[in-house]
Amino acid sequence: MERLLEGKVAVVSGGAHGIGAAEARTFCRHGARVVVGDLLDEEGDALVRAINAAAGETVAAYAHLDVRSAASWGAIVHLAEATFGPLTTLVNNAGVPARSGLEDTTEAEWDATIDTDVKGSWLGMKASIPAMKRAGGGAIVNTSSHYGLVASGRATTYHTAKGGVLMLSKAAAVEYAAHNIRVNAIHPGLTDTVRIASLPGPWRQELLDSVPLKRIAAPEEVANAVLFLVSDLASYMTGASLVVDGGLTAI
Repeated sequence: MERLLEGKVAVVSGGAHGIGAAEARTFCRHGARVVVGDLLDEEGDALVRAINAAAGETVAAYAHLDVRSAASWGAIVHLAEATFGPLTTLVNNAGVPARSGLEDTTEAEWDATIDTDVKGSWLGMKASIPAMKRAGGGAIVNTSSHYGLVASGRATTYHTAKGGVLMLSKAAAVEYAAHNIRVNAIHPGLTDTVRIASLPGPWRQELLDSVPLKRIAAPEEVANAVLFLVSDLASYMTGASLVVDGGLTAI
């Protein structure tokens, strides 16, 4: 197997389970060294132990990360550089759901979603880009959603957050192209994660019925798309949106 990320050093937020964990495993199989950040310390530690055991060496590390905190981001970037070397890769994967309509959304729900999804992605880039400049360039993938492209008539805050992540990615892509730092957005659709499993049954079935491929994605399928974006295979892609939704937004 060709190792697409040989020599790369990555930080993956929200990496303890689901898509983030699949990204961490995939990156390490392709030669990267990865620091996984999350609030779920036990799950994150277990994931890193499993990755390192499979590799037979230390290719991953875990750090407690609150993506809403600049200090927390600064600490994980420092850890990545000190442990593995120059930081080349960032995946802003952490996010929280919000399912209420506009009038039913509370200020607390709004703040939690916007602060995690949008502010968290901004702080991750703000902390990582100086390190990538020192490394001579890098690649960033911010996690939006198919709901960052189309509306559903509910989940107003989530749509807003994921649309914000998309435009944040485009703005950063233009700003940092001269520094050889590429920034792209990934738009996963219905994916087999704890979050999707927690949706009310009728809503989940409604979503599944609307997917032309008629199935839920495995987290590894999204991870493979992110692998492409951060690898040199996508060396001329920046400011782009890569949709991995089984055709849902094509309708």
